Amino acid sequence: MASSDKWQFWIDRGGTFTDVVARRGDGEIIARKLLSENPERYPDAALAGIREVFTVDGTDPIPDGEIEAVKMGTTVATNALLERKGEPTVLVITKGFGDALRIAYQNRPHLFDRHIQLPELLYRHVVEVTERISATGEDLIPLDLAGARAGLKAAFDQGIRACAIVFMHAYRSPGHEQAVARLAREVGFTQVSTSHQTSPLMKLVSRGDTTVVDAYLSPILRRYVDSVAAELGSARLMFMQSNGGLTDAGRFQGKDSILSGPAGGIVGAVRTAAMAGCERIISFDMGGTSTDVAHYAGEYERAFETLIAGVRMRAPMMWIHTVAAGGGSILHFDGARFRVGPDSAGADPGPASYRRGGPLTVTDANLCLGKIRPEFFPHVFGPGGDQPLDGDIVGEKFAALAQEIEAAGGGRRSATEIAEGYLRIAIDNMANAIKKISIQRGYDVTDYTLASFGGAGGQHACLVADALGMTKVLVHPHAGVLSALGMGLADVTEMRERAVEDRLAPDIMARLKAILDELAAEATAALADQQLGDTSLSVARKLHVRYEGTDTALIIDFADLKAIAAAFEAAHRQRYGFVMADKAMVVEAASVEAKAAAAVAIDPVITAAPRSQPLAPVAEVEMHSHGRGLPTQVFVRTDLQPGDAIQGPAIITEDNATTVIEPGWRAQVTRRNHMMLERIEPLQRKAAIGTAADPVMLEIFNNLFMSIAEQMGVVLANTAYSVNIKERLDFSCALFDATGHLIANAPHMPVHLGSMGESVQAIIRARRQGASAMKPGDVYAHNAPYNGGTHLPDITVITPVFDEDGVDILFFVASRGHHADIGGITPGSMPPNSTTVEQEGALIDNFALVEGGKFREVEITALLTQGAWPARNVAQNITDLQAQIASCEKGVQELRKMIGHFGLDVVQAYMGHVQDNAEESVRRVIEVLRDGSFTYALDNGAEIRVKIAIDHANRSATIDFTGTSKMAKNNFNAPAAVCRAAVLYVFRT
Repeated sequence: MASSDKWQFWIDRGGTFTDVVARRGDGEIIARKLLSENPERYPDAALAGIREVFTVDGTDPIPDGEIEAVKMGTTVATNALLERKGEPTVLVITKGFGDALRIAYQNRPHLFDRHIQLPELLYRHVVEVTERISATGEDLIPLDLAGARAGLKAAFDQGIRACAIVFMHAYRSPGHEQAVARLAREVGFTQVSTSHQTSPLMKLVSRGDTTVVDAYLSPILRRYVDSVAAELGSARLMFMQSNGGLTDAGRFQGKDSILSGPAGGIVGAVRTAAMAGCERIISFDMGGTSTDVAHYAGEYERAFETLIAGVRMRAPMMWIHTVAAGGGSILHFDGARFRVGPDSAGADPGPASYRRGGPLTVTDANLCLGKIRPEFFPHVFGPGGDQPLDGDIVGEKFAALAQEIEAAGGGRRSATEIAEGYLRIAIDNMANAIKKISIQRGYDVTDYTLASFGGAGGQHACLVADALGMTKVLVHPHAGVLSALGMGLADVTEMRERAVEDRLAPDIMARLKAILDELAAEATAALADQQLGDTSLSVARKLHVRYEGTDTALIIDFADLKAIAAAFEAAHRQRYGFVMADKAMVVEAASVEAKAAAAVAIDPVITAAPRSQPLAPVAEVEMHSHGRGLPTQVFVRTDLQPGDAIQGPAIITEDNATTVIEPGWRAQVTRRNHMMLERIEPLQRKAAIGTAADPVMLEIFNNLFMSIAEQMGVVLANTAYSVNIKERLDFSCALFDATGHLIANAPHMPVHLGSMGESVQAIIRARRQGASAMKPGDVYAHNAPYNGGTHLPDITVITPVFDEDGVDILFFVASRGHHADIGGITPGSMPPNSTTVEQEGALIDNFALVEGGKFREVEITALLTQGAWPARNVAQNITDLQAQIASCEKGVQELRKMIGHFGLDVVQAYMGHVQDNAEESVRRVIEVLRDGSFTYALDNGAEIRVKIAIDHANRSATIDFTGTSKMAKNNFNAPAAVCRAAVLYVFRT
């Protein structure tokens, strides 16, 4: 059989569904969607899908002679990482660094958890080897091969067969790792991963984690790949990598498999959007478990350092943001608020309507609203996999939920009102996810196209676009299985990278070119080894550039020196809003991507004969949208042809997806049979909601306020200079009302947040009126422990948010960062033997950091350098303060957008509702507490004494705080944070 007559299978094995796209040699496409886990019917969904296309029984062999290639994305390795079910692994590391990966960095992922559960380590055993390479690649301590052999043999005797070798600075000189790798294979290890091959970049922790992941997952992946290959016989098998490129099954590694499926979705979205003439897109892939979103404006965006399932990885991956909002996201009611997710019903039991006893989910909400029609949805449910969705059980569960809400004081609501409320929250969660990969990074998405796909994407695309101000949505004919389609449209790629760590200057340009040429030769040779036939090859050369003293690199095309600097500054200004003209640029790494272009299956232009009669719907139903039941026409996708236009409200059904055309939108079928949705009626930007508390809008505003604080934190971490703020994340961001009371804070440092409001109120008191009154464009710095500060290194930067006229203050935004040093008698500014505040460093009390938009650098420098013990690194202080200012400016911008969307009266009303809800939540906790007391002795003999009495009738508490006379004698004024810490201690006990 000629290759042109053979089949290709493109498969995405997702968490809930496995999508199979089969392309015959003549171009015909067949799509299948199967539950990923259905042990009663088949052991593996991907192979079952292939058999289904060939109508081959599960016990019969697959006709591999009829298959040209199978291209897959799989979650096998991802699930093994999430569930910690990889191969038992030994970590071989430089002596003295055995705990380095466990200690990792000092950032705190879950600050508000009372019992911190650290991620389970992937390695089971550690072997420390005597050896040491310097940062410049010199051999400082010879390698002890005898000791390494003994350690490896002991691990092997424990049954461990996977080995990860991570030596200090091995990316500079890999000789020691190579010698131990040979030794490990001699001992009998079947999987040996070395850091200089897996992740040849600096940073021991992320390089080490990546190497351990590779050793831990590759055997699991290999067993799955081999099992699939055995069923496919002579058919070529390829897998999608996290970077968006295909590779031969024999070269597929654990470190490259984590985003295997989602990467295919981005490729599919980009390639099909290009056919539709859309150059800039937001890919929106909503499945059963989660939603994946990504930004594309001419080239794939990749992250070279990511944190996945508690593990840091330095491997090129598609820049994808995932939010726990899928069709299977579970609907919750906590007595005051509606919540959606983050937990999911998954494939088993799945949503309530799946006939497996599952809970109410987003899918069920859409079914309740009439947006999903059981009669048009695939009949793949129930024990036999042949029943429709169960609408009756959904109705019963929403009725029971309505009674629960009414009993809790939430008012009487119909099932459709409740379902639509949950849907609005889910839409808001997904829109916030898109903001993180676009608006938060300086991109205006209003002139982008939303490329919607995934089984649930079309149900929500119009509403998500409205939430972002987008007016175009592209829905491909195979949108329901677009991630699988992307496997077939992807190029075969090889990526290589190498650490550079040198200043960008004329004298390194020749060296950079030589490195890139060498990497390009390696990558193209790897492509040649895969025997891809007559395909066009291309190589892209990139540099990873950052400012000296920072660690956030931006990826820039290699060019001449001037062009590289200009491109970096342009990218930095777009991402962060400013450049640092006085700072040197550093080339952190060089990378190349060699690509063998895919034989792209272009969607052909279809010439359709004019309709003799108008397009007619197959049914007319009622759909609930925007609080109303609307008569809605239902169309079948296969009945549509180029030139057809359908105005919303409408539902378009197909085997693998449902597309909902909301009121005000129109669907137009293009000449390539794509469906372009466009808003044809201007969107009413101010939401039609009142100011009375609504449990749905309460959750939405709670998320919006929280999202603003989180965005402030991202800006601060990305633009800060010091390790304290950038890596340890020792900072906090929050929003306050006009009186200085907390509205919302991101999950940052509790000790900061407990007293930050008092710092804001101190500024309000000091600048209420007169010449020193606050004005638009002003920003203030404050660290005084007597006015709401904690200790002096914690500097709070406060920005008032004025109304449009610049008269009334509406809000305050603030960020508090722990500066590495602020002066004082010891570095770090926290001397245990200080007796006066001056010995701790510079006291900043109500200081105008910015006046009328002008940064007062001279004045703040003078303040930090005055006195007997000045700050030791003022340049670092200045840069961190500027980062805090940028963080606050982000908060101001986002608050103004919120006011523009909802109106000031609504925003202020829900600001109060959020605060009231927070108070109610605290009172619920207080009423179950008991009386208690706490005494804490300070090292100077003073004591802090706290006594708490609980008034259960009023759900309140009284706090008696006293201190001994020694506190006053030592000029010690205990800040409010100390009292709060003591109170929290009593509550814990």
